[in-house]
Amino acid sequence: MRIGLYPGTFDPITLGHIDIMERATRLVDRLVIGVAINRDKKPLFSLEERVEMVRAETAHLNRCEIVVHPFENLLIDCARDVGAQVIVRGLRAVTDFEYEFQMVGMNRLMDDRIETVFLMADAKRQAIASRLVKEIARHGGDVTKFVTPAVADALEHRYA
Repeated sequence: MRIGLYPGTFDPITLGHIDIMERATRLVDRLVIGVAINRDKKPLFSLEERVEMVRAETAHLNRCEIVVHPFENLLIDCARDVGAQVIVRGLRAVTDFEYEFQMVGMNRLMDDRIETVFLMADAKRQAIASRLVKEIARHGGDVTKFVTPAVADALEHRYA
């Protein structure tokens, strides 16, 4: 069984994340969506809220088994914990590549049995970043082009 891990903070989950998830389901038999506990990022939504959002927004994905898995350890250790042979990463711009290139190198030094696969963001979704979505929502802007209606509602309630 081919197991892939798609990690992120998903604060909040965006249409860009969902696009990468949908495409990743074509590559693996089980997709583990690793919801990172990253205290440095000071997330808007709690871990439990982010996990529930990811579960709700991926319920329609049925090409493969989907597992939502919170984690706080190193990404490579999480990949080992869930039995992933592949780490899936989405790329939006050159700046993403520079950071990801370093991560791949470090991860390969720690465990060269786990590959990293990059999926380029769909052209319509390349500008979407959770950080920017939150900023738009915080100022009362319309985020419905970037997130699902349920996530837009959650953002509206959070900033009300």
